[in-house]
Amino acid sequence: MMSFPALRCGAIPAFLACSLALPVDAVVAADGPGTGVEVQPLKSSIAEENFQTLLVMQALEDLGYTVKGIKEMDYAAGLVALAKGDATFMAAHWDPLHIDFFDAAGGDETLSREGVYINAVLQGYLIDKETAKAHEITNIGQLKDPEVAKLFDADGNGKADLVGCDPGWGCANVIEYHLDAYGLRDTVEHHQDGYSALMVDTIARYQQGEPVLYYSWTPHWVSGALVPGQDVTWLQVPFSALPGEREAVDTALADGSNYGFPANVQRIIANKEWTQANPAAARLFEVMQLSSNDISAQNLQMRDGEADEEAVKGQVQAWIETHQYAYQRWLDQARAAASQ
Repeated sequence: MMSFPALRCGAIPAFLACSLALPVDAVVAADGPGTGVEVQPLKSSIAEENFQTLLVMQALEDLGYTVKGIKEMDYAAGLVALAKGDATFMAAHWDPLHIDFFDAAGGDETLSREGVYINAVLQGYLIDKETAKAHEITNIGQLKDPEVAKLFDADGNGKADLVGCDPGWGCANVIEYHLDAYGLRDTVEHHQDGYSALMVDTIARYQQGEPVLYYSWTPHWVSGALVPGQDVTWLQVPFSALPGEREAVDTALADGSNYGFPANVQRIIANKEWTQANPAAARLFEVMQLSSNDISAQNLQMRDGEADEEAVKGQVQAWIETHQYAYQRWLDQARAAASQ
């Protein structure tokens, strides 16, 4: 039998020699800890979540994972799917807004949500600044007055038309709770059928000089089209009021203003059993961070027509090129976790 001399890392190019000298499993752990492992991403119907989801998907692919196409599912059903192992992760878990969905799906026993992906997420009710000033409206509780509510009546039924949240979104439950808590059920109508389309109509009405009333959040393209403090103004709420186990939560911000929703963060949430079996991905989910400003800028690109999946993938690649140092650190930390 023919024998070969032992290979030394210094005898041939280092990347080849060391790869040959190391066991196959060690090479995979160093460069592709996700090799052979499939990932099923989930997101809601909100198109603006594509960017942050695709960024996570790209990082997972760079770690060697086989990433399937995105499946859309509302948050409550999505967390149940994650808990059952029917999917792997969602990149837009609002904390604490989605706490009831989280608990219903098994909480910390079935789900992992380490780290903060996006910080300082605000949400609440807004009206056009002109109407707010002309009628001295600062609080949504003022819409209990039928005469004030009629200012925002777009369909002629005598009630204020509030563009709110689609069924299945965490904010939908809060808005419905607010309508009762603040005595607005008889004077305010909550529109929930297709947020993005409704907001396009709302922006058009604003541009025609008509009063508008809607729910929104930051970062989001809506806040680029109707700028809080410039075009529109946040409404305060009469008092803190949240459903479920958040009943006693004070939603007032540090400056004393109260928009009715606590400040949130967004986390990457995943099936816990899967993350325990995949420490590289678990660490990646923990250390990835995006700024609200970056997301708002990307959302504006979508609003301006660059919204299909290929365009958003290009925006992800552009972000990675601009943030190479941070991106490589995420991957390095993920690979290190796999080798421990």
